Amino acid sequence: MDNKLAIIIVNWKQYELTSKCLLSIYKSKFKNFEVLLIDNESNFKKLKNLSDNFKKLKVFKNEYNRGFGAANNQGINYAIQNNFKYVMLLNNDTEVDENFIDPLINTTNKNNLIGAVQPLIMNYNNKNSVWSAGGYINKFFGYTSTIKNPNRNLRLDWVTGCCILLKVDIIKKVGLIDENFFAYYEDVDWSFRIKDLGFSLNLVNTSLVYHHGSKSSKNSSFEGNLSPKVHYLNFKNHIYLLRKHINKFNFLGLILYQSIKLFFYSVYFILRLRFNKLRIIYQGIIDGLKLEIK
Repeated sequence: MDNKLAIIIVNWKQYELTSKCLLSIYKSKFKNFEVLLIDNESNFKKLKNLSDNFKKLKVFKNEYNRGFGAANNQGINYAIQNNFKYVMLLNNDTEVDENFIDPLINTTNKNNLIGAVQPLIMNYNNKNSVWSAGGYINKFFGYTSTIKNPNRNLRLDWVTGCCILLKVDIIKKVGLIDENFFAYYEDVDWSFRIKDLGFSLNLVNTSLVYHHGSKSSKNSSFEGNLSPKVHYLNFKNHIYLLRKHINKFNFLGLILYQSIKLFFYSVYFILRLRFNKLRIIYQGIIDGLKLEIK
């Protein structure tokens, strides 16, 4: 298993997108990898059709949607137990360049102080447009944003869970993904914890991935395109993240920003008569404040 890479892909009801992602991975010039497919709320027939086309898959079938963190942790634990050297988290709504793996691994091996790396992620429908060149965190107000300029800074505040590569040895030191997040902000938390150990997070802009844009969070209805659960997780997880890393931020700035954020969301949902979403963001705040910090 020397230098072997585990590529972990979480699928939730998006078998067509996952198939496209897998097709692109198996065209990669780097061959020393195994794909671990974690299928949340698994559909036997659709999964069989998928696995029949990709014989080298290691498939984990979950009866229900365990969320992004818990599903990836299944793959990470397998990689640890089977002595893989590297782990990559890769979203299923991506397609990858055939040369994308080598630059990531080479950068990781350049310096023992590099904790994790991410590729330059472009928009699939506009391949000249950057989807993510890494993440920035405003320490005063506590909000996160995505960097769109790949030349701005190769060292990052956080790396996106859309595609992360790191050594198993780093994971053994930092621990698994915090499953309290379920989805959203877990990559920011993991990044903070890696940096807290003295490691850096780096963008590798010679490695390219193309992002379709997630459809799992969409819910076209009277209540709008984004499902109420997305808004719930946005508020809950943001509050939980800030509590977990409170020493990194200005407390008054956090209160001000969260108050303004809640005010504008509330006004918008009231004006659009989206009362279920209005209710659920307040529930998200309550749950984010009550969660026991891991």
